[in-house]
Amino acid sequence: MGSAEIKKINAANKKKFLKALLNDIDALDIMLKENKIESGIKRIGAEQEFALVDRHYRPSKNGPEILGRIGDPHFTTELAKYNLEINLDPIELKDKAFAQMEKQLRLLLNKADDLAQKTDDHIILTGILPSIDIRAVKMDFMTPNPRYFALDEIIKELRGEDFELNILGVDELILAHTNILFEACNTSFQMHLQVDPEEFADMYNWAQMISGPVLAISANSPLLFGRQLWSETRISLFQQSIDMRSKGYHLREREQRVSFGNGWIECITDIYKNDITRFPLILAANNEENSLERLKKGEIPKLASLNLHNGTIWKWNRPCYGVANGVAHLRIENRYIPSGPTVIDEMANMAFWVGLMQSMPEKYRGNWKNQEFDQAKENFYKAATAGMQSAMVWEGEILSSRDLVRKHLLGMAEEGLKKVGIASEDIERYLGVIEGRVSTGQNGSRWTINSFRKLKKEMDRDDALIALTADMHRQRKSRKPVHQWRLPALTKAKNMEVDYNYVVNVMRTDIITVQENDLIDLVAKIMEWRNIRHIPVENQKGKILGVLTRKHIDAYFQNPKRKKLATAGEVMQRQVITIEPETDVKFALLLMIEHKVSCLPVVSGDQLVGIITDTDAHEVWEKLKKRNAAN
Repeated sequence: MGSAEIKKINAANKKKFLKALLNDIDALDIMLKENKIESGIKRIGAEQEFALVDRHYRPSKNGPEILGRIGDPHFTTELAKYNLEINLDPIELKDKAFAQMEKQLRLLLNKADDLAQKTDDHIILTGILPSIDIRAVKMDFMTPNPRYFALDEIIKELRGEDFELNILGVDELILAHTNILFEACNTSFQMHLQVDPEEFADMYNWAQMISGPVLAISANSPLLFGRQLWSETRISLFQQSIDMRSKGYHLREREQRVSFGNGWIECITDIYKNDITRFPLILAANNEENSLERLKKGEIPKLASLNLHNGTIWKWNRPCYGVANGVAHLRIENRYIPSGPTVIDEMANMAFWVGLMQSMPEKYRGNWKNQEFDQAKENFYKAATAGMQSAMVWEGEILSSRDLVRKHLLGMAEEGLKKVGIASEDIERYLGVIEGRVSTGQNGSRWTINSFRKLKKEMDRDDALIALTADMHRQRKSRKPVHQWRLPALTKAKNMEVDYNYVVNVMRTDIITVQENDLIDLVAKIMEWRNIRHIPVENQKGKILGVLTRKHIDAYFQNPKRKKLATAGEVMQRQVITIEPETDVKFALLLMIEHKVSCLPVVSGDQLVGIITDTDAHEVWEKLKKRNAAN
C-alpha cells in the first residue's frame, strides 16, 4: 500500500489525487505505445507472510519487537502483531533461479527463527493459523501503523455496519466483528512474474485460466476458529473481511474489492481503467510527481497514484507496474497461494505456476473471446471450496483436479520450465513435490483436516488446535514436504503444555438453548435426551434471559401447586452471572465457587457465545494443576 504517508480521501485532497491518477493512466498508455517498458527478460519474486506464536502456540504480540531486532530491510510489518512479511529479491528466470530463491528464503526465515526464540516464539507457515482465536482479532493485536488504522476506519465508514463473516463448509461460521483484523488471519506466499508488455493481456488471461487447478493442489487453509470450512478458507475470509459494500448494495452487483474479476482483458490498462470506474478512491498520498511531465523530460515515472489505488483493490491475480534502476516493468502477482506449510512446498507451488505460465498454448494467444471466462472463475471457486477433491472443466472435459494436474498440467509445467532454461534437477525436485501430492492425495489442507479430526476424537477442540499447530511447526522444521507428513501422534499431543488462560479457550460453543416461551416439559425432555444439566434461555436475537438447571426442573415438577403448561421464562433463574470470552479462566472458576453456581454463560456484547459448567471447571482445574506440577 506504499509509504505510511497516506491519508483518507477527502474533499481537500480528492481532486489533486484524482488528477494525478488520470495522468498516471495516460502516462502508462503512452509508455506502452512508445515501448518504454522493459521487454525480453523474465524475472520472479515473492513475498513470504508468516505467523508468530508464543510458547503455547497461540498468536504472539511480539512481531514488532522481533522486527526491530532483525534490522533487515527484507522484513516488514503486517496488519497484526503476530504476522510479519519477507520481501525476497527479484531473480532472473533461468537456470537455478528457484533454488537461489529457496536459499535466500531459508536464510531469512532462519534469521527470524533465531530471534523469535529469544521471546519463546515460533514461526508457523500456514494460510490460516489453526490456533487463532477470537482474542487475536481484537484491536490490541493490530500493528500500530497509520496505514492499518486508516484502512480500518475507512472500511467501517463505507460499510456503515459491523464486519460480518458467513462461511459454510463442513461446519458453519457466522460472526460479526467491529474491525478489519479478520483479514489478519490470512497469510500467503505471494508470487510475482515479470512479463513483456506486448504479452501482458494473454499472460494475464492465462493466469486466470490456470488459477483453479493451481489453487486446488496448493490449498492449505481449511480451519478458522476451530471450524472446518473451505479447503482454502482464505479466499472467502479475505473477500468478506474487507468487503466495503453495505448490505443494500448487493442486488446492484457492485463488485467486491477482493475478486477474481469478471472477464478477459485486452490490455493492462483495461484493468486499471475498470478499477477507477468501479471502485471509489479511499486513500490519498502526498505525491508531487506529474507523470506526464516526467515522460516529456525523458524520465520514467513511478505512477505512485496508480499504484496506491491498485493497492486498495485485491485481485487474486493482480497487475503490477514497477520501476527498478530507472527501468519500468510489468508483473503479474499471484495472491491466492497460501503460506506454507514448508519452504519446499511453497517453492514447488511457484515452480508449478511459473512453468504453466511459460507454456500457454498458442491457440489461446489473442483468442480469448472464444474461451469461457465464467468456467475459469467457477474452477477457481471449486478449488477454494473443495481443493484436491474438486472436479473441474478443462477444454470441455470434466476432470478431477488431481487427474487434471496429472494428465495435463504437470507435463505443461515441465515444458514451460525447460523453455526458460531452468536446471533439470530443479525441475525434477520441485515438480516432484506436486506429483507427490497428486499421488498421495495429501496437500496442506488434507493433512490439516485429517490431523484435526484424529486429534479431536481424543481431545477437546482447543487442545486439538494447539497440538495441531505445534505438530505443524515440528514437521516444517523437518524440511519434509507436506505429502510426506504423518498425522500427529496422540501420545505426544496429549502431553503438550497447553495454556488455559482465557475462557474462550475452554468454553463450550455447541450450546443447546431454549426460548422463554418454550414449555418447561420440552426443556425437561431436551435435558433427558441430551444428558445435560444446564440450559440457557435466550430470546430470538440470541440475548440471554436466564438459565435453567436440573434443580430448577426437579423443583418445578415436585411442586404440587405447579402451573400447568408453564414456560421456560416462568421457571428460569433470571439473575444470571455472565462472563466474557476474554475473561481469565482462574477468575471464572473462582466466580463459580464464590457465587455457588454450576454454570457461567459466556457473552459477547449481549449475545450468548458459549458456556462453562462445573464439569468443565473441574476438567480445567485438573489441567491447570497438571501444568503447574510440570513447571
